[in-house]
Amino acid sequence: MKNFNFKHLLGLLTIFSITLFTACSDDENAGGGQPVIESVSLAQNDSLVDKGYADNMYIIRGKGFTNTQKIYFNETDTYFNSTFVTDEVILVTIDRNTPYENAPDELKVVTSGGTAIYHFVVAPPAPNVRSFQPVNAADGEQITIYGSFFLNPVVTVGGVQAEVVSNTLTEIVAILPPGSQLKKVTVTTISGESEWGTAVGTAIYDDAFYAPWDIESWNNHTYVTDAAKAYQGVKFIKKTINGWDNIQGNWAYNDQLSQYTGIHFWIRSDDAGKLVPIINGNGWGDASKAVTTGTEWTEYRYTWAELGNPAALQNITFQEFTGAAHNYYFDNFGYTVD
Repeated sequence: MKNFNFKHLLGLLTIFSITLFTACSDDENAGGGQPVIESVSLAQNDSLVDKGYADNMYIIRGKGFTNTQKIYFNETDTYFNSTFVTDEVILVTIDRNTPYENAPDELKVVTSGGTAIYHFVVAPPAPNVRSFQPVNAADGEQITIYGSFFLNPVVTVGGVQAEVVSNTLTEIVAILPPGSQLKKVTVTTISGESEWGTAVGTAIYDDAFYAPWDIESWNNHTYVTDAAKAYQGVKFIKKTINGWDNIQGNWAYNDQLSQYTGIHFWIRSDDAGKLVPIINGNGWGDASKAVTTGTEWTEYRYTWAELGNPAALQNITFQEFTGAAHNYYFDNFGYTVD
C-alpha cells in the first residue's frame, strides 16, 4: 500500500473545500442528530474500501458528523483535523499504531449527538525490511531478515520465492532459493512489499568482514553491537578519528570485479564531520574527494568508472578532514550490482 501522495491531497482538498462551501447552510442546522456512517473510501482515488492501512488517508461519508468529538479505529483514539469535517464528510488518516490483530474491526465516530459504529478492517502497515544476515549466504543456506510488520510474509529473492522457516513481526528466517546470488531480498504481505537494497553475495562487511578484508587492530576501532543503531544487521564499526588522522583498511586484492558495478558503504557521525574515502590508496589529502557526514546513516556509492576502472579492489581507508576529532561510524561495506 502506497502512502498518500501530496498532489492527490491538493486535489482532494479542493473538492473538499467545494463540498464544505455547499454544505455550510446545511451544517448550520445540523449536528444534533445521531451520526451515521454510510461508506469509507481511500482518499487517494476515492474508491470504496472495507479495509484500511495505517498511514493512509480515508474519506468517511454519512451524515450527522458536525460536532465530531472523537474518531476511533479499533478503539484507537485517532487524530483528525476539525477543518476536514462537514456534516456528511470526514477526512482522516489511520494512525500507524492502530492494532490490527485481535481487534474489533470497528470504526467509530463520536459526536455530540451520539456514536456511529461501522465494520472496518485495519490491516498492518506495509512491511519494512531493515537488513538481512548474512549477506554472503550461499544458495540453500538460511538468512535472518530484520524489520517490522512481517505478518504472514512471503519472501522472494530476485523474484523467486524462498522457504520461510519461521517468522515473528520483526524477524524472518528463510532459506535462499537457487539463483539468489547478486539478487535482492523482498518481503511481501497483504499490505505491500519492501526490498532491501544490498544484494545477496555482495558484502565486504555486514556484521563481520569477509576475507581477505579487515581493519587492523592498531586502528583502535571498536565494534558496537546495537541493532537499533546499526544500519545493517546488529553490529557496526566505531572510531574516534582525530583531525587529519584516518581509519585504514588492510591491503588485500580482489580482481574479480566484472560481476559488480562498483562499491558502497554507509557512514554517520555524532556531529557534522568530513571524510575523504581513499580507495586503493588514491585521494590522500584531496579536498575534492571529501564527503560530509551527520547523525543519519548516509550511503556513498562509487562506480568503477568513478574510481578509474581499477583492475582490482585493494584497499578502503578514510581520512578525517575537518581537522578536529569526531566519532565516526561505519557499516554495510559491499559491492553494488546496479
